[in-house]
Amino acid sequence: MISYEPFWNTIHAKKITTYDLIYRQGLSANTIHRLRQGKNISTKTLNDLCEILKCGVADILTYIESEDEP
Repeated sequence: MISYEPFWNTIHAKKITTYDLIYRQGLSANTIHRLRQGKNISTKTLNDLCEILKCGVADILTYIESEDEP
């Protein structure tokens, strides 16, 4: 399972709000919604987030192995 918890930690540490991302950086509100809901985002969106936040992929998402998986 992909977790976007690092994204929320990153924007909190950098003192960036979702308002900043949407209205100042041009990120779509739908992308923020998808991140909040833990839904899939494209690699282009991932790249855009890394560029905006000046960070690496690990600062946006992490993989958590489900206990159901073998």
